[in-house]
Amino acid sequence: MSHYYSEEPSSPLKTKIIELCIRGHCFKFMTASGVFSFGKLDRGTELLIKNMVLDEDWRVLDLGCGYGAIGIVASRFVEYVVMTDINRRAIQIAKKNLKINDVKNAEVRWGSLYNPVSGEKFHSIITNPPVHAGKETLREIVINAPRHLHDGGLLQLVIKTKQGAKYIKALMEENFAEVRELAKGSGYRIYAGIA
Repeated sequence: MSHYYSEEPSSPLKTKIIELCIRGHCFKFMTASGVFSFGKLDRGTELLIKNMVLDEDWRVLDLGCGYGAIGIVASRFVEYVVMTDINRRAIQIAKKNLKINDVKNAEVRWGSLYNPVSGEKFHSIITNPPVHAGKETLREIVINAPRHLHDGGLLQLVIKTKQGAKYIKALMEENFAEVRELAKGSGYRIYAGIA
């Protein structure tokens, strides 16, 4: 069985356009089978988008971007966004969504976790991490984030309260100067680690 964090999804390609208005802007997103949250914006991502901290002069990394909702919304509020994913279908769809939403200050790169941004630093890394990829993947996202953040930079992530929130919070507290809960709701929590 292929998962959305597989490099090449094996499911036949189906697409569906969704439209949504969030944070004062309206967007159209193409979603695809074999890419996380086909046909909808999942509740965790929505909570993260509504509560993510952004600043106009920031460079942001949308890690594991899927079809690109987080990065594309962020692009309206920050200087530049880099979006990455291991899933080649997600990369194709995210690139289409940049065009659909006329985004000029973002790019999409293929690769696993931080490999596509080796040696680069950001003001914030924002992610809805692939919980089903396992604890080791979650651990890599958290422990390697500080080396890709400027001093005072933020790792912002969403996690299901019952699917690893305690584990993630403890891991963030070990690796960040400070950890804050930005929001909670619909069974999710949004954490920010300050580098």
